[in-house]
Amino acid sequence: MSIALKQVFNKDKTFRPKRKFEPGTQRFELHKRAQASLNPGVDLKAAVQLPSGEDQNDWVAVHVVDFFNRINLIYGTVCEFCTERTCPVMSGGPKYEYRWQDDVKYKKPTALPAPQYMNLLMDWIEVQINNEVIFPTSVGVPFPKNFLQICRKILCRLFRVFVHVYIHHFDRIILMGAEAHINTCYKHFYYFVTELNLIDRKELEPLVFHSDFISASAEMDLSH
Repeated sequence: MSIALKQVFNKDKTFRPKRKFEPGTQRFELHKRAQASLNPGVDLKAAVQLPSGEDQNDWVAVHVVDFFNRINLIYGTVCEFCTERTCPVMSGGPKYEYRWQDDVKYKKPTALPAPQYMNLLMDWIEVQINNEVIFPTSVGVPFPKNFLQICRKILCRLFRVFVHVYIHHFDRIILMGAEAHINTCYKHFYYFVTELNLIDRKELEPLVFHSDFISASAEMDLSH
């Protein structure tokens, strides 16, 4: 996380405790490399590419956890304004509505207020990334065969947080002066999931114009 981003966001507002990697491990080193991508001047398109000789599952694992931490922080800055009154439905504008299903309590897609959806979403992701069978932390322990499938679902659902924040709460982000930092976080997320084909393009449609805008901005930045 960049110093500027830390200054903008109050750590007390993190929506969930951060998941960390054990120092000295290969995944910790990959995690540091992923975090360095938020440093000013970094070519994010190049930064998200799988490093030569590294395992794709390791690369995806550290990014999933890192994005979970960052998006927790982002939502934590606006969660007090995201209430059942202001956001009675988890949506991304009038065209997109997201319904919750976890095959446990909610066995069918269920319409919920945005804050309730967010709580269920973050709880569900925490269970996944803290499950040693799915996200093993011990060296030499293999990832499950359906690891990428699980990560695709996690990333798809995390994208919905971006959609809701951008469309319904971006005025708060602007008032905080944090829009450039949120854009960088989203840009990193977008380039990563598209580079490794981890989210269906149709799922990305709610922010397609924004994605085109930041891509154009990135190309302008690199040309200067």
